[in-house]
Amino acid sequence: MTSKGRKSDFDLPTLDDLFSTQKERDEAKLDKIRDIPIDEIDDFPNHPFQVRDDEDMLQLVESIKEHGVMTPAVLRVKDDGRYELVAGHRRKRACELAGLDTLRSEVKHLTRDEATVYMVESNFQRSSILPSEKAFAYKMRLDAMKRQGERTDLTSATPLQKSGKTSRQIIAESFGESHEQVRKYIRLTYLIPELLQLVDEGKMKMRPAVELSYLNVDFQRDVLENIELNDCTPSHAQTIRMRKLYEEHSLTPEVIADIMCEQKPNQRERMVLSGERVGQYLPKNLPINKREDYICEALAFYRKYYRERTEQKKSGHDAR
Repeated sequence: MTSKGRKSDFDLPTLDDLFSTQKERDEAKLDKIRDIPIDEIDDFPNHPFQVRDDEDMLQLVESIKEHGVMTPAVLRVKDDGRYELVAGHRRKRACELAGLDTLRSEVKHLTRDEATVYMVESNFQRSSILPSEKAFAYKMRLDAMKRQGERTDLTSATPLQKSGKTSRQIIAESFGESHEQVRKYIRLTYLIPELLQLVDEGKMKMRPAVELSYLNVDFQRDVLENIELNDCTPSHAQTIRMRKLYEEHSLTPEVIADIMCEQKPNQRERMVLSGERVGQYLPKNLPINKREDYICEALAFYRKYYRERTEQKKSGHDAR
């Protein structure tokens, strides 16, 4: 039998619904909405969505100063008696910037996993979401499903015990993504922060980033070093080769450097040097048709010198 005040699995009206008026139900809900001191509210742990002090935030601050918080934040009570912010991190920050001491909030009775689901779904209503935010949100959603007793498998399509659908399918349907796209986003959580930032900034595409996520941390840092050295990110084909060599235990820092130095189809532009700037370093009697050879020889000499100096510094550091 369903207890009083709780809906059954068939979503039938509760006794409270049958024997109370709409006004009474509305007033009961209002009782849960109150102004909570901000210093008693903790952020959601490992919250994947960034709160940025951008132009939108400034507009929200002005709106709150004029009209107050129109939509209450959602909190849950923690075991220590403090509150945990489930939805409304931007509103909380805006209240702080507006100089307010309290946050208008609705306190809900949610388990940790229910709160995770609520947090993820409420934040997906944002107009702009970074790839890293999606990645960690999907990962947290899957972890919540796992704790709730539903089987999840990130590498194969394992049917869930209750629905007969895979975990990725459930999330994909919830957020309008394909289950393969959900898998790719979750793979991004295995990237080192610097590479993930390149994805957020649009400097590296999703597909090569996913391939790099299969490399260990040391090799990812080797890739990052070469990205900074060559001022370009690897292509999808290059990262596929890196991953294949890594799985074959044949990948080395030197191999990564060689792959990253290869010319990519979208980088077949000629380098243009300013004659006025470069000319001051060239011999005055050097023929024009010899200038390119001279510059290349100078660069080769400097590269050799730089490598030797780096090795000397490394040897000196190891000796200590």
